[in-house]
Amino acid sequence: MVEIAQHDIEIQENRAHWERKPVLRRVYQAFYQAIARWTLAGGKGVTLELGSGMGNIKETLPNCLTSDLFPNPWLDRVENAYALNWPDKAVANLILFDVFHHLQYPGTALKEMARVVRPGGRLILFEPGMGWLPRLIMYFFHHEPLGFGQPIEWAAPQGFDPEKHSYYAAQGNSWRVFVENEGISQHVLQDWKLLHVGRQPGWAWLLCGGLRGPQLYPDSLLPAVQWLEKVLCLLPSLFAGRLLVVVERKPAAL
Repeated sequence: MVEIAQHDIEIQENRAHWERKPVLRRVYQAFYQAIARWTLAGGKGVTLELGSGMGNIKETLPNCLTSDLFPNPWLDRVENAYALNWPDKAVANLILFDVFHHLQYPGTALKEMARVVRPGGRLILFEPGMGWLPRLIMYFFHHEPLGFGQPIEWAAPQGFDPEKHSYYAAQGNSWRVFVENEGISQHVLQDWKLLHVGRQPGWAWLLCGGLRGPQLYPDSLLPAVQWLEKVLCLLPSLFAGRLLVVVERKPAAL
């Protein structure tokens, strides 16, 4: 599992970058607040995040259980999207922040998520947006491939072992599925009802360089960049750099 070990190393490095970039923390707080507005409060079921990395969501949703493929002292659980350690219908809100595009077999994972999310519960995805300008930026300046032109492998092959899957990334997959509707009716809408597909500019994030890139504006100009994003919202096909998707678990078929 060399790839998974490398992922853990990157998380440790990301914590250092996170601490040195106050503007990045403010940008992510806005992202988490957007997610929180779609979560169900009260009622039956827990709120769980998969692929939590540094576990920063707790600053906005303190009752959210955090998890990843490997243990870390700031995480609550070890979880694998293909084999979740929860009984049926135990989860009210399942949150994936920059995780869906790492699922090589999203149809298989969505089936497992449908098992643990209660009827009426929600799956909330926050993903890279692939408006034309952000798509170019991510293509030239991000280490993960976009994946356009490659088929989406919806179902895991026979004999697939969730504990031994290799590292995978295709940043464009969520855009292809939820904006371009590639395979959505066959592989998503059988178990889920689509509630919201929000294409956001995300330029405050792009221009601050994320965790590892150079910051292109001073902290003091963040409000101005956020104001600019309100204008860029008018042309999401050109400027959308982030994607917020919310689906609701349908009642189980009789």
